[in-house]
Amino acid sequence: MTNKLTVQQQYRKYPSFLPRFIITIIAMIVFYFLWAYTVDYRGINPRGLAIAKSALVGLMKPSWAMMTDLSSTGLLYLLTETLAIALLGTILGLLLALPLAFLCARNVAPRWVNYTVLTLISIMRAFPAFIYGIMFIRVTGPGPFAGALTMAISSVGMLAKLVTEIIEDMNPGIIEALDAAGCSPFEKIRYGIIPQLSSNIISIVIYRLDINVKSASILGVVGAGGIGAPLIYAIAKGSWAETSAMLLGLVVLILILEYFSTKIRTKLA
Repeated sequence: MTNKLTVQQQYRKYPSFLPRFIITIIAMIVFYFLWAYTVDYRGINPRGLAIAKSALVGLMKPSWAMMTDLSSTGLLYLLTETLAIALLGTILGLLLALPLAFLCARNVAPRWVNYTVLTLISIMRAFPAFIYGIMFIRVTGPGPFAGALTMAISSVGMLAKLVTEIIEDMNPGIIEALDAAGCSPFEKIRYGIIPQLSSNIISIVIYRLDINVKSASILGVVGAGGIGAPLIYAIAKGSWAETSAMLLGLVVLILILEYFSTKIRTKLA
């Protein structure tokens, strides 16, 4: 009897492979039909391989003239402008996201306020950065300032959502102690919540900055400053040496940011 129960327990612990196999096959069939009816494959361009070969050869020879150019069209200036757009946009986004995050937190604000602000944040996250970029270019004109505003608004949704989660997961004992001491809501945020969550907030901001640097590098396509427009123009005219220089600069910039962000996260931990 003991052996029989043991076998049944093992059977329950390790369910049959057949149901999972059938579900996998059905999922593969569904994905295949979705691909067949939505993705129009027309083969490879006859000149595609030659163009790809020319691009690879050109990318191996970055333009040193562009890399050493210190003017407004040089690589250093374009990278600095891209980083400035991303950094300013991230800081502005954080300043806008923090109040919204506290209003979204269920342990800070009333439930009806949570639902209202969460709906607003969801609507803001629904629009891609390109849409905000086009809108701000119409308002402020083309340039880096439009790019910084675009990065700020497109960062608000993600920052507010992540900060809301860490606010809701924080230790409630501190807030209860401040309530018992008769502190106002502002005093609870200033002396109880912010010191407890500052390291997590900084980590989230660093992560968002990394995303914004990549996003700011393509915002130039719509005229919002940065390295995006020169990069796209260089690719369009087949100037692979300049393209290689700009891509190499972006890689170095991302690696530098990753190095310092890792150091900061390690120190915070």
